[in-house]
Amino acid sequence: MIVDPVQAFATVSLPFATSSVSAVPTVVPTLPEYQDATETGTRTLWVVMVVMLIASIIFTGMAWNIPISKRLYHVVTIMITVFATLSYFAMASGHGIAYHHVVVREAHKHVPDTTSDVYRQVYWARYVDWSLTTPLLLLDLALLAGLNGGNILIAIVADIIMILTGLFAAFGAEETPQKWGWYAMACAAYLVVIWQLAYHGRAVAAAKGGKVGSFFAAIGGFTLIIWTVYPIIWGIADGSRNMNVDEEIIAYAVLDILAKPIFGAWLLFTHSSIPETNVDLGGFWSEGLKGEGAIRVGDDDEGA
Repeated sequence: MIVDPVQAFATVSLPFATSSVSAVPTVVPTLPEYQDATETGTRTLWVVMVVMLIASIIFTGMAWNIPISKRLYHVVTIMITVFATLSYFAMASGHGIAYHHVVVREAHKHVPDTTSDVYRQVYWARYVDWSLTTPLLLLDLALLAGLNGGNILIAIVADIIMILTGLFAAFGAEETPQKWGWYAMACAAYLVVIWQLAYHGRAVAAAKGGKVGSFFAAIGGFTLIIWTVYPIIWGIADGSRNMNVDEEIIAYAVLDILAKPIFGAWLLFTHSSIPETNVDLGGFWSEGLKGEGAIRVGDDDEGA
C-alpha cells in the first residue's frame, strides 16, 4: 500500500502543536469626525446679521439730527455694529471659517491605544470682529468715564492681546500645553482690561458727578459680566469640545447682541439725557483744521 507522505505527516502529532497562540488584536481605522454647523447654526448667523444691520440703521438715524460735536458716541457705536454686520454676513455665507484638526487618543488595557481625527469648524471671522469691535466698546466706556490717554491705550492693547491669544488658542495643538497656555495669556490680558475699567474708570467716572458715575457703574458692570461669559463659552466649546458648533454659535449670538446693539442703545439713549457725558475733542473733530495748518503761497516771500 502506498502511503501519501502529506497525509502521513498530517497524522504525526508534534510536541509543540498543542500550544495555542492568541490572535494579535487588530485596530480598525475610524473615519474622521467633522464637527460642522447645521442649518440651525447657519440660520442663527443670518438672524444676528440682520439684527446688527437694523441696529446700525437705527443708530445712524439717531445721529442724523445731532450736531457733529456731540456725535462721537454715535460714530463709535455705529462702527461697532457695522463691523459685526460684516462679520456675521461672512460667517453666514460660509466664509471666514477654517477647520482645526485634533487627534483624540483613547487608552485601552489589553490592546494598543487608538486615535481618531476630529475636524472642528472655527469661525476666525468672529475673532476679526472682536479685534475691531471690542476696542471700540472699550473706547466708548473710557470716554464715558473720562479716562486719560495712557489708561485707554493700556486697556485697548490688553484687549487686542486677549483677542489674538484667544485666536491662537483656538488653533493650538492639544497634545502640548500650547492651547491652554494661549488661553491663560488671554485671561491674564482680560484681567488688565478689568483693572483699567473697574478701578481707574470707576474712580474717574465717580469724580465727574452722580449721574455719570452711576451710569458708568451700571453699563460698565453689564459689559464686564457679559465679557466674562465669553471665555467660559470658549472653554466649553473650542477648548474642551463639550458644546457642538450650533450651540456655540447660539451662545455667542446671544452675547454679541447683548454686548453690541443692546449696549449701544443703552449708551446712546442715556447719553442724550445726561449732558455731562459729552466729550470735548476740540475744534478738529467738528470743524477740521480750518486755516491754521494751511500753507499759504507768498508767506515766505513776505518774511524775506
